Amino acid sequence: MIAPGQKLDSSLPLKVVRDGAVRELTLAELLTRKTIVSVYLKNKTPGCDRQNDSLVSVAAELDGAGYNLIALSRDTGGSHLRYAAAKKISYALVSDPQDLFAQATDSLVEKSMYGRKFVGPARAAYVLDRDATVLAVVAKVDTADHAGQLRRLIASLA
Repeated sequence: MIAPGQKLDSSLPLKVVRDGAVRELTLAELLTRKTIVSVYLKNKTPGCDRQNDSLVSVAAELDGAGYNLIALSRDTGGSHLRYAAAKKISYALVSDPQDLFAQATDSLVEKSMYGRKFVGPARAAYVLDRDATVLAVVAKVDTADHAGQLRRLIASLA
């Protein structure tokens, strides 16, 4: 997994759902200030719903502290549009079905679901500076207390 101090490729192409529309942007276009990227697996699953509910509860606070918030998964832009409306999500949702972000952060891991093994992105969060330098990493997201994890992380960076 990528470490603080390392830099991501900011030309990474992403499909972004924000303000009720799907747009193709680069990572650089999303990094208008310090940014938190929270990676989850799939919309409408219990753990991922808890993770996003936790993010919804802290989104305004993070914005006020000067941070953009992005949640990223393999879901399509259409799925993200419906999910954002249902969950009242104000932050950007990013569609990354090819795991480009996970590859860039060296965070593809082996997983197991219903006895089937597969490779997928680690449920992690990254704090990035405007130039795509990694400032901090949460290597294992606590789905129920992700908001608390991010509050503590932001406080440690101050």
